[in-house]
Amino acid sequence: MELGGLSADMILACSRTRLRPMPKQQRAVRMEQKSQLAAMQTLESRSDEELQAETRFRAAAQAILGARAAERYDAKAAREHFQKALAAARPQERMQLRRMADASLALAERRAGDLKTATEKLGGAVPSGRQLFGLRVLGLVAPPANAGLIRRIGGILLAVAAVIAVLGLGFGIVEGIGQAAGGISLDLAIFYGVVLVIVVLGGLAYYGRRRQKAALAKRREETAARAAR
Repeated sequence: MELGGLSADMILACSRTRLRPMPKQQRAVRMEQKSQLAAMQTLESRSDEELQAETRFRAAAQAILGARAAERYDAKAAREHFQKALAAARPQERMQLRRMADASLALAERRAGDLKTATEKLGGAVPSGRQLFGLRVLGLVAPPANAGLIRRIGGILLAVAAVIAVLGLGFGIVEGIGQAAGGISLDLAIFYGVVLVIVVLGGLAYYGRRRQKAALAKRREETAARAAR
């Protein structure tokens, strides 16, 4: 039976300090804690289905699922997974899991300031100013599901304005090049302007996705390494 995070055998051992000195018990607790949190590094390569079925290291598996949900900006799923992780964790593991949850939920809910503070408490690399700025912009254009109606409408209007501005920029570039080359019709300028915007945005999305994957992989490795210590 578990009492306050300690087993009955460990409680009995505390009453027999002459036979089992306290330092040995403390080392045993630290080794047990390390084995649980260090499991994250092993479980990182597993699929979501495998993590859902994990029973031995349930806390670690649910924490990983929560972090993955946060990367998809699914705050509701991330919160549910971390609640399950905290329920399955030992008392000595919960502080680290709460810090992971705070950082993940700040990311999922596009709260750039809270994300910076949470990652500092977690001990990881703080997101760069460019990453935080991008998260703030995303929070304006695509606010989280729990945002108010006004913020949602504002996000839609900002997205429409951004699309119009980008298309206008593409049209202006093509029109300028066409006029310098001897003239271009309006229809062709519009067509090639749209093509230019699609190509540029596609390239930026591909490059940004690669950088995001690299950053997420690095953050996962750092989290697993800190948990293993």
